[in-house]
Amino acid sequence: MRVLVVEDEPYMAEAIRDGLRLEAIAADIAGDGDTALELLSVNAYDIAILDRDIPGPSGDEVAASIVDSGSGIPILMLTAADRLDDKVSGFGLGADDYLTKPFELQELVLRLRALDRRRAHNRPPVREIAGLRLDPFRREVYRDGRYVALTRKQFAVLEVLVAAEGGVISAEELLERAWDENADPFTNAVRITVSALRKRLGEPWIISTVAGVGYRIDTAPGRDRE
Repeated sequence: MRVLVVEDEPYMAEAIRDGLRLEAIAADIAGDGDTALELLSVNAYDIAILDRDIPGPSGDEVAASIVDSGSGIPILMLTAADRLDDKVSGFGLGADDYLTKPFELQELVLRLRALDRRRAHNRPPVREIAGLRLDPFRREVYRDGRYVALTRKQFAVLEVLVAAEGGVISAEELLERAWDENADPFTNAVRITVSALRKRLGEPWIISTVAGVGYRIDTAPGRDRE
């Protein structure tokens, strides 16, 4: 299990990280909202532990971003606020669990493992096509056994293309399914993201452009390039 600890008190963050490592739980630390969002965009986490009162985008804003991304990462809110209305608002933002400071490390570990088990029951299938292996649950992509680090948006685009199993997906459909409802239909975001995704996946190019139609995963890669 790999978790992200979003906590602005260095001593507390390091104590949590070190304690979790003793329980065979890998943990990264983000001391503010900006760092948290950056780490979430490039790493696959099983759970996010969020302190609500952090600099930059607040823990609430980070939670909202996780929910909006559709990643399904469970959120455990960690905070000194123990009033019922604080907890209600936290759950309303998408938190899956709530732990009030101070707490015992053992309780945190038990709650994390319970969240991980719950998520595992709803684990989507791993998809494989043309040497690509895409794991939606762990948000990981491999090509011919090589791990490929993708941004959240690149992963979302690839997930749609892989699910089509070689079928053509229009730019409009990609925009609708990988971006939010506020996306500009006249933007070049799809073309730019697909181009960057191709480069991340490497040669031979596995995403083909079907002129005037859209994009697809090429089951015999290397023939087309935009």
